[in-house]
Amino acid sequence: MTITGLTSEQLSFWEENGYLIIPDAISQEVVKELVDETAKLLNEFPLEGHPMTKFTTGDGDKHIGDDYFLNSNDKVRFFFEKGAFSSAGELIKPKAKAINKIGHALHTNSPLFAKMTMTPLNRSIAKSLGFRDPNVMQSMIICKQPEIGGAVLSHQDSTFLYTDPPSAIGFWYALEDTTPENGCLSFVPGSHKWAPIKKRLVRLPEGGTGFEDLKEGQANGVREKGGVEREGEGDGFVLGPVKKGSLVLIHGNVLHQSEKNLSPNSRWIYTFHVIEGEYPYDERNWLQPPEGGFSRLNDVELA
Repeated sequence: MTITGLTSEQLSFWEENGYLIIPDAISQEVVKELVDETAKLLNEFPLEGHPMTKFTTGDGDKHIGDDYFLNSNDKVRFFFEKGAFSSAGELIKPKAKAINKIGHALHTNSPLFAKMTMTPLNRSIAKSLGFRDPNVMQSMIICKQPEIGGAVLSHQDSTFLYTDPPSAIGFWYALEDTTPENGCLSFVPGSHKWAPIKKRLVRLPEGGTGFEDLKEGQANGVREKGGVEREGEGDGFVLGPVKKGSLVLIHGNVLHQSEKNLSPNSRWIYTFHVIEGEYPYDERNWLQPPEGGFSRLNDVELA
């Protein structure tokens, strides 16, 4: 069967809204394999020697930035939920129920997730979206644990995964049903057309990470495509619940978020991000390419 990428109707929705939901993008058999592998990873990783790094997308200018995080570009590492600890800093959840995410190189370290990522389908979709040299730069399992899975505030992926001009697109595969109760995604449709990237997450000279304002003239993902920048239009979020096996494509400029998981059900997803390999990617970015560079989807053979 020939893989043809996105339909004209799907591309039209994508261009208008900055996100796209594709139901049944992978089979339920593949979903089960990935769920079983995720459970195995969560149950088997050792606590001994772990720095107990907690993941946060940032409060103000604070963001995770220890060596365990910064050196995860070619490894599979485990980051905890803040809510898994007591006020005294003691772990109060079983380790398999305490992890926020696993990253950032599942696509090069796990044969199963590598097979899931480097597929003709994903390459064909990237080509449909206009990539010339699509590079997979990072991959993650996000667990959104029952009752403690933290909210992710409104953000744009290109703030954290910056190229010049911005090019990041998220491929977000649901391994479990996502609902308003367990923290499904929501989007501001069309915000990729008017919401510029104003800052980027960088490595700081003194160590760790911080947000750096983009300088005048730097590409922000709106001007370059003829869009008109607007302020204060971050309302109007639309919920995007999906069934397991669905793929959600997320433009790097589109505003999106997810609420805290207050339900008894987890919300496991697998996501990876693709950037344009022909665009500059510099040494200030928090995530640096592993030896040999990022994984190229163009190396995948199309059917």
